[in-house]
Amino acid sequence: MTTVLYKLETFEGPLDLLLHLIDKAEIDIKDISISEITDQYLEYLHDMQELELEVTSEFLVMAATLLSMKSKLLLPKPPVIEFEDDFDYLLEDEEDPRDELIRKLIEYRKYKGIAEHLHEREWERSLIFSKEPEDLSPFLPDVQENPVKGLHAADLITIFQKALRRAVKRNTVARIHRDEISVKDRIKEVVAAFEHTGRGGRLLFSKLLHKDMYRHEIVVTFLAILELMKMKQIVCYQNQLFDDIVMEWRGEGKADEFSGLEIDY
Repeated sequence: MTTVLYKLETFEGPLDLLLHLIDKAEIDIKDISISEITDQYLEYLHDMQELELEVTSEFLVMAATLLSMKSKLLLPKPPVIEFEDDFDYLLEDEEDPRDELIRKLIEYRKYKGIAEHLHEREWERSLIFSKEPEDLSPFLPDVQENPVKGLHAADLITIFQKALRRAVKRNTVARIHRDEISVKDRIKEVVAAFEHTGRGGRLLFSKLLHKDMYRHEIVVTFLAILELMKMKQIVCYQNQLFDDIVMEWRGEGKADEFSGLEIDY
């Protein structure tokens, strides 16, 4: 025994079922045959009952409506009424029972098309995942700002000319002549300093220096002390490490007597 399976489509309402039957028959909504569409509609409801599917009340109401329209179309049209005053009045034709159903079907098809379009948009949008915007500035490449942004060629030429004028001023060399002092003159100055302390006096090396002295003057002073030590005129010593140098006079000469020294520096 062969089992035949029926797969019935699901519809959202009786109008949806009627549209399905019309599209299946490939006819225009305005050209529907109430008799044929009613038979097909009832056949579909019969199949649903056979498969023990739930048939809602709105499907049954539409079935009754179709049967009512079919019966009206099968009834004969009313006769023409003639009046004695030679005017023939025809009763106004009643509205075609299909008109209201056709209007509902056209309206339903329009809204159904809109619903299908919105459903497609919903499906497309469901494939897109979004999130709240974040601050992505830390990931931007570090682009150095153009230092001459907004400057024109004329501005650059003006700046270049000013730089050239400043460079000329910087390259100007000023010659400063300083007073030279010889070791011989410095020896006489050291001996004169000892004369103020008295014979056998002591003199600290730091007393021969002052804060305004140049480096070459300090060097000349040190060379003068070495020459006096070489001539055995003074003795130098320190009381402890890194202490000031103490100079003690041991010679006999005076400052004027050292003017004849033969020293070339």
